[in-house]
Amino acid sequence: MILKAADDKSTHIQQLEGLIAIASADKRPLLEQELRNLRAGIKAEQEAAYLINFDLEKSQNTVVIHDLRLEINGRVAQIDHLLIHRTLNVFVLETKHLHAGMRITETGEFESWNAFKKCYEGMASPLAQNERHIAVLKEAIARIDMPSKMGLRLSPVYHSYVLVSPKSRIDRPKKFDTSHIIKADMLGKTLDDIFEKAGVLDTFGGLARFMSTETLIKAGQTLLRMHRPALFDYAARFGIQPQQVAQPQAAGQAAPPSIQESSAQQFQPTCRDCKSQNLSIQYGKFGYYFKCGNCDANTPIKISCGKDGHKERIRKDGLKFYRECADCGTSSLYFTNI
Repeated sequence: MILKAADDKSTHIQQLEGLIAIASADKRPLLEQELRNLRAGIKAEQEAAYLINFDLEKSQNTVVIHDLRLEINGRVAQIDHLLIHRTLNVFVLETKHLHAGMRITETGEFESWNAFKKCYEGMASPLAQNERHIAVLKEAIARIDMPSKMGLRLSPVYHSYVLVSPKSRIDRPKKFDTSHIIKADMLGKTLDDIFEKAGVLDTFGGLARFMSTETLIKAGQTLLRMHRPALFDYAARFGIQPQQVAQPQAAGQAAPPSIQESSAQQFQPTCRDCKSQNLSIQYGKFGYYFKCGNCDANTPIKISCGKDGHKERIRKDGLKFYRECADCGTSSLYFTNI
């Protein structure tokens, strides 16, 4: 069953597109490359998510969490796909989008093909990256009430896999073990092989290691409450100062909407359940909403500029959220997450 889809990254794309349109000539290529990388990563995650969902969407034995970001004790894990099985087997999946594939050396070094330079270039090991994710995930799961046997808390078994596009080429070495680097469309078969190799009960320690579906879902939902969406300030990352992007408007070109910072948070939103003001804006299946830090309830966001036919939207920029109306050409600070 699917507990969480990937976070919407359209605001990241919009932020980069906006900067590209107004950036100086020396900054523009860097921003364009960042945008290409972002879109490629999103595509790879979407392809893998489709295949995972196809196999596991109706499963009562496995919960699926896409795009889980954890911040534990100063360390961060950005997990592309997380599968938790009732046998306490946890599969941490890292996706890689490689246009021309990759090569793995006999010593386990990873290289990707640069089609422009016509040569292989070194890349960070996705296996090592995933192991760092697992280290943070273990700390997170240690905070969850897990099943116990004879008074002892049962520990999950962690599995690390790197998923690449079914169309990608992988040049594998003869000695270094690359069995945990698989094509995304082979994940289902890989899981079946693991669970059927010696029988589920024999392989994973018997019936006592099984969680109930209810406990499985509860554990997944507890992890979701630890999710911290990534915040990006691309202008700061690429060293773009306001004076660098403020360019005179060409003749006939529409001016950008004005941003009215002074109007920020003149209202005080409250939780519709407990009336608390301890709120933060989060993004979900149906768009942005307020999440209560006291009772964990959700409160919908309702905005309107008041003019017939106009439709306001929320735009995220770091911790700040703006309400904007394209028809009116206005933008005002609406809320700031603390």
